[in-house]
Amino acid sequence: MKNLFDLGGKVAIVTGSSRGIGRAIAEHLAAHGARVVISSRKIEPCEEVAKGIRDRGGQAIAIAANISRKEDLQAMVDRTRKEFGPIDILVCNAASNPYFGPSEGMSDEVFDKVMRNNVLSNHWLCQMVRPDMKAAGGGSIIIVSSIGGLKGSTEIGLYCISKAADMQLARNLCAEWGPENIRVNCIAPGLIKTDFARALYEDPKRRAAAEAAYPLRRLGEPEDIAGIAVMLAGPAGAFISGQTIVVDGGVTAAGR
Repeated sequence: MKNLFDLGGKVAIVTGSSRGIGRAIAEHLAAHGARVVISSRKIEPCEEVAKGIRDRGGQAIAIAANISRKEDLQAMVDRTRKEFGPIDILVCNAASNPYFGPSEGMSDEVFDKVMRNNVLSNHWLCQMVRPDMKAAGGGSIIIVSSIGGLKGSTEIGLYCISKAADMQLARNLCAEWGPENIRVNCIAPGLIKTDFARALYEDPKRRAAAEAAYPLRRLGEPEDIAGIAVMLAGPAGAFISGQTIVVDGGVTAAGR
């Protein structure tokens, strides 16, 4: 019987993979056989994650790249091809959220930065890896979005705008590249215990309120997202494209 989660021989790039959700995704892709590129702005933490994967018998290299710089992303893609070969899996996880507050106080510079880092950089990377996937007869692109893209917010509205745009990017590319067997999907996490969301769960009162709102009565762990990424990357997700898979412990379904 076919192993629906076998990624043996596949090459994967995971942005923002030195910690949190990106790290968990990269480690689990590697555990299922993929050769993985660990990437973030600083090389040292990337090297640490890559070494950990190699120490466990996996294959991984570290490549520093700033997602706001197109030349950095192209250099990362080029080096991946040189070191590992054509790219089969792309996980766009890196993102930024430098502004908290209402739209009234949002500067144009901040708006441009968030949309460039969270949407345009994903567009760039998708275009860069498409030739490899097309030539191979298919591939999988996964964009880590957020449940924030499904509802309004008075505090992180700009971030939510960017995450809604990512969902539409996935739908558009699904429609365009489906005939090439290139699948493009989003994962929309709820509140996950990572450094990115530390301010939202380290305060005991805020954490208790959040856990009470989640039907599963807990916050998410990075591994909760990694499992969905493994599914979408391999044979188990072969007929899934253009979708946003919500992984939030049921909070969105509960209307909270």
